[in-house]
Amino acid sequence: MRLMLIALMLPLCGAVPVPVAPQFQLTRDAEDRWIAFDMTDGNQIAFTAAVNGVAARAILDTGVSNSTLSPGFAARARLKVVPRGRAQAIGGTVAVGWAATRHVAVGAMSRTGGGLTIAALPAIATGDGTAADLLVGRDLLAGYALDIDYPARRFRLLPTGRLPFTGATAPLTIARDPQVYVTELTLAGQRLRPVLVDTGDGAAATLSQDAWRRARVSGITLTTTIGYGLAGPQESELGIVPEIAVGGFVARNIELRVEPPGGFSQAIGMAGRIGTGFFQRHRVLLDPGAGRMVLAEATGDAVPPLRSTSGLLTRIDRDRLTVIHVMRHSPAAEGGWRGGDQICRVDGLPAAGEGLPSQTDWQVGTPGRQVTLTLCSGEERRLTLSAFY
Repeated sequence: MRLMLIALMLPLCGAVPVPVAPQFQLTRDAEDRWIAFDMTDGNQIAFTAAVNGVAARAILDTGVSNSTLSPGFAARARLKVVPRGRAQAIGGTVAVGWAATRHVAVGAMSRTGGGLTIAALPAIATGDGTAADLLVGRDLLAGYALDIDYPARRFRLLPTGRLPFTGATAPLTIARDPQVYVTELTLAGQRLRPVLVDTGDGAAATLSQDAWRRARVSGITLTTTIGYGLAGPQESELGIVPEIAVGGFVARNIELRVEPPGGFSQAIGMAGRIGTGFFQRHRVLLDPGAGRMVLAEATGDAVPPLRSTSGLLTRIDRDRLTVIHVMRHSPAAEGGWRGGDQICRVDGLPAAGEGLPSQTDWQVGTPGRQVTLTLCSGEERRLTLSAFY
């Protein structure tokens, strides 16, 4: 997994009218209808759903108020798209449309009638170069209990009120505007709410600038990072906080991002977000109908967050790594690296290429290690890794 894309963000808000009331159905064998999923390089849940009987690469995204289909899939499925203006997303606003659908299926759940929002779903938003066809959001999920077993890489939809396992609980509701899953968290003794529960966000936790100031966390060194939303990139600050409590669940050594003033969380009236990076070692039940979120403790030893020691965040461009962000106060920043620099070899080995894994372990290597990086221009640079945040 490339470090630059651990924090992929995909919330989309903005009501889209549906002229025909959709009809939902959950099969009797729902408890046995687990849906297998993979994690994208952007740390998102990817699985197969179906729209009008056509298989769609879907992302499970509780941060989306209206489930969203890509224009490309809509064209392949011969859906008639009607323009509906613009909607708020990370990075700004995006143009949206709407299309009526006959049938949408997600595991044991099916919906007849209704429609889907249409918006561009760029490949960079998944982090692995393969664009999603569909974001499955609140309008399809909120009527059920969503049981996500991250360690087993599977999820299922159950009747609301079901409690298939026990664990620490936290409040969970659907906000009135925007209509998304929300809870609250406590940081440094400060209760912060509402907080968006966003399975489409690969990061652990994100706060608005205002919420971060209210928490008054001390002793934390912040650097910078970048994430990609539907409307483009957003730079934020990044640090590791000792603990965050969500209801009765306490997570320790959590990677926290702080958005700039006027960032996405502030724009939609949220104190912040928690995402897949917060949940990914646990089994999680999201049941807004019952007013609760349940988190089962993970088995095994806690895994500390992955920290960059180079300060270079990159993407793979066929046979090379392209620098897309240089983290503040990092060895790369001190060495004069810039966005757009391209790396073709790492310690003499190809940086990337067809059939080859990318040589990216060095980006989070042991402090003190020296890495030789050859730019595609032929220039050779040496970078000494360090713990800088």
